Amino acid sequence: MAEPEFTAKGVRIGKRLRSLTRAGQVRISEGRVQLLTSYGSEIDSAPVQAVRASKPWFSDDRALADLNGTRYSLTLGENDPAPGQPGPPAARRFIEAVRKAAGRRG
Repeated sequence: MAEPEFTAKGVRIGKRLRSLTRAGQVRISEGRVQLLTSYGSEIDSAPVQAVRASKPWFSDDRALADLNGTRYSLTLGENDPAPGQPGPPAARRFIEAVRKAAGRRG
């Protein structure tokens, strides 16, 4: 199995107003985006080319991901750099990783 291109743990994954897990995982590996529960079971997955990722204007630690016609809210905070350390927030890193894996720019 190839090394994942992006992994974030401790992610709060929600659908509409409902929380699906508070300690889930987001993984981009082998051309797929996977949303996993804290126990490792799959919530949803899709080919990275079919995933749309964006950032809501009102939050720096959240990302929105559309997989298979379903919009998920992802709160990614655990993998942010320490204060004073360079690097973008985890939500922005996730969006960049989706675009890079899909071969999209900007």
